[in-house]
Amino acid sequence: MKHKYLKNVVSLSYADEKCIGCSRCIEVCPHGVFEMNEEKAQIVNRDLCMECGACALNCPARALSVNQGVGCAAAFIFGWITGTEPSCDSNASDTKCC
Repeated sequence: MKHKYLKNVVSLSYADEKCIGCSRCIEVCPHGVFEMNEEKAQIVNRDLCMECGACALNCPARALSVNQGVGCAAAFIFGWITGTEPSCDSNASDTKCC
């Protein structure tokens, strides 16, 4: 059984253009967040990420980044302070929670 964490709060980001298709992220990810799509990795379920950082630490192309262990906690705190739903879109330029 794969565990899902809070929806849309993980700090994982992926730069497709940097991916060299080595599949190390798939090998090291304990929750199956990634799959190969033709010649590159792709994120198949971002919400399965537990922010362990294994993918980013093992990516030779530096196509992945993650703030280890901060997504859920930061999103909860930010949501509580602002009165909004926990959310952390790491691609948004105005993101303050991660």
